[in-house]
Amino acid sequence: MSTRRHYSPADRVLMQADAALRTLLPFSGQPQRPSPAIPKPDAELTEAESRHVAGLMRINHTGEVCAQGLYQGQALTARREEIREAMDHAADEEIDHLAWCEQRIHQLGSHTSVLNPLFYGLSFGIGAGAGLISDRISLGFVAATEDQVCKHLDDHLGQLPPVDEKSRAILEQMRLDEAHHATAALAAGGLRFPGPIKFGMSMLSKVMTKATYRI
Repeated sequence: MSTRRHYSPADRVLMQADAALRTLLPFSGQPQRPSPAIPKPDAELTEAESRHVAGLMRINHTGEVCAQGLYQGQALTARREEIREAMDHAADEEIDHLAWCEQRIHQLGSHTSVLNPLFYGLSFGIGAGAGLISDRISLGFVAATEDQVCKHLDDHLGQLPPVDEKSRAILEQMRLDEAHHATAALAAGGLRFPGPIKFGMSMLSKVMTKATYRI
């Protein structure tokens, strides 16, 4: 006898509303894993270095807000139960990243982006739309998005001051997790997006990074 619980559409809407609040309210996301930054030593950063690192971590935090919106929108409209469960699981893992980035931003004496609700709403709409088209498109969108995230993380890792081991530990673990999500999405049947679509996604991500670096 199956013990899997089946939720009504109304249940799922309420669950998504709760997930949105946990994503957007400060320190409301509870990570399942401790931050990789905890065992790393504190570093003496100049004021300029602190501002720059905080800006990079703010970008990554907003990226995780977008990931939550994307996964939650896809989970709401996915056709197959196993795809819905995979999206929910990925969103749970991304909560770790969200919390780690937020913790590091506040350690640096800065703040998360005030634009997060806007980017969350846009990402949720994109995810829900992709899920309505097909699960294959939805999974392909995950893979392409995670590829873009990995490129951002590689760039940010190259910009960190060498002494900032805390931020580096966070971004390196995020890089591993995001690459795994991309591979898993393709293995589950995701469509490999062509170059022009990936280029368009890259342009949109640049808008997000420029907008959230300071605000």
